[in-house]
Amino acid sequence: MLDFKEQNDKERAFYTQDFSVVAELLKRIRSSLISGKTLTIKDLDFSGIVNFKFGETLVYITLFQFGKKFIRYGSKRADFETTINRDIEMLRKNKSFSDFSIADENVCRIMIEYVTDRRRIQGDKLNTDKFDENRFETGIDGIELRKDGISYYYMPTDAITMSHMTLGKALQTVVKRTPIGKMTNKISERLKILKQSPDYEYYLFRTRAFVSYKDECIPLYRGNVRYTEFSYDIVKEQVLKSIDWVLNNMYDDGRFLYYYDCCEDSYNDHEHPNRPIDNLYYNDLRHCGGVIALLRAFQITGDKKYTVAAKKALDWSVSISKSHDTEWGIGYYAYCNKKAKLGGTGVLLVAMMQYRIITGDKSYDEYIKGYTRHILSRVYENGEILGYYIHPDFQNGQPLINMSDEERKATFSFYYPGEALLGLALFANNFKEDEDLVKEVRRIGEKALDWLVDVRPQVYGDLFTALPSDAWLMQAIEEWAKDEHFQKDNYLNFVFTDANTMIEKTYLRDDSPYIDYEGGYYYNYGDHYYPDGARSEGLVAAYYLAGFLGWTELEKKLLKACQNVATCQFHLFNDERNNYSHRNPLRSAGTIRFKATRQWVRVDSIQHVSCFFARLYLANKKD
Repeated sequence: MLDFKEQNDKERAFYTQDFSVVAELLKRIRSSLISGKTLTIKDLDFSGIVNFKFGETLVYITLFQFGKKFIRYGSKRADFETTINRDIEMLRKNKSFSDFSIADENVCRIMIEYVTDRRRIQGDKLNTDKFDENRFETGIDGIELRKDGISYYYMPTDAITMSHMTLGKALQTVVKRTPIGKMTNKISERLKILKQSPDYEYYLFRTRAFVSYKDECIPLYRGNVRYTEFSYDIVKEQVLKSIDWVLNNMYDDGRFLYYYDCCEDSYNDHEHPNRPIDNLYYNDLRHCGGVIALLRAFQITGDKKYTVAAKKALDWSVSISKSHDTEWGIGYYAYCNKKAKLGGTGVLLVAMMQYRIITGDKSYDEYIKGYTRHILSRVYENGEILGYYIHPDFQNGQPLINMSDEERKATFSFYYPGEALLGLALFANNFKEDEDLVKEVRRIGEKALDWLVDVRPQVYGDLFTALPSDAWLMQAIEEWAKDEHFQKDNYLNFVFTDANTMIEKTYLRDDSPYIDYEGGYYYNYGDHYYPDGARSEGLVAAYYLAGFLGWTELEKKLLKACQNVATCQFHLFNDERNNYSHRNPLRSAGTIRFKATRQWVRVDSIQHVSCFFARLYLANKKD
């Protein structure tokens, strides 16, 4: 691993400064935008914040406002003051300027961004996976293309304001601003022309950026606010605000708002872009994840609004359930999008059992037993759990009863078995009203666990990645281990080996050149970091399991790891401080994004992080 300690110490030190002088600068910019009068800043001391270099320091000013496309202007002049005045002059000439309520600091937000360093590189050496001088880091680096003395820019903050996460998107954006953009409308042809052109010089550069917030200013890193340390208060705030967003965006039929694009203020799912607005894609597994999140919020607050909403959502799941005969009696399964997925019924069983445990409401008991019977019926003779009961691409969409080896492999899911086994474990440990069925669940559940832990790595080894990803199975084993019979070495080793690998594949404080990487996961060192709530649910399950077993030292190690990755994931949260570029900041506040700069939100991007945070918060309360 590389040592970036000195570099990172300097970077962190920058953000400890008093930025009141920048707040004053933003106020004066606002005043000049309103009045048109020349701005004066000679009395302001920017030492340690702005090191203006004539001919090098490019300064952009951007205006953001609810429902408007942002407007901006950038220039380089003789000094900082002259440069800012040029930006103000040109912004006032923008045809959309009059649409902005500049005088209202609560409505129109102002960002200033200026270049701090710039280096020429070879375009063909650009990369995103090595920590070297040619790496483009989304949200940290900007790209300058220069030809015939004219420069075309992609600013670092473009990543978050335009919802980009890749080098490809950055190049597509900046090349469109060059003369090549007028040659063809095809993105691939533009990039091909750029690649073949010897006339363009490439530069990477970095900036500092600040955005107004009411009468204050916020220093930005990767276009975002900075969280510098772990806090249970922040955990609680983000859990409840994000789950309240899920609750407040619930439909009358019990479903949740499935997808939201904060950048575009749109509900169009990037994976299903052609679905009409009145028939948007919906996913039953992620729906049940929303139910589980509601129940976590109830555990923290005791507020019954969450259990009322959970019941309403479960009623929708019941409405899409179908029945069939099993050797244990009537089985029920979730049927959605012409598919009956093992995970669909598995996560539904998890949600219903958690609802039953938390509320004591037994009104779903027949369905709970039915979902359990269905899952048992999908355990193959060798212990493998079959991934689908109905799939439109197999056997004409009929129930998959007699499956060939090829069909079993083609429909195998890496994640569904863990989801199903968590549901079975909750049933086995908490459903006392049907001893015979519980006995079968324990017998078959053990067979399935043995297959997953011992056989799956041999049969489906190609599905395993360097960074462990089966957090559902980790949670399932945590629950099964409450029964001493299931505290088998192979099960426990699976959980703790995966947890330790997650820790090993987490960026540490000084082994990345980017200070917000700490606590982010990677597959291979050098990867763009993954602030991943789904995996972290497995990590916090390992922490709970270590505590249950009385393994104190491991418990402490896992708690520290959970706090570390949680601090990284704080940055995914959207609130009124950092959603300055969103088309509808009122609607986006309280959401949790998929990625650091990409502005997509889905019910499961909220659920995974909020459920991880909720368990971490509740762990603190149990001590």
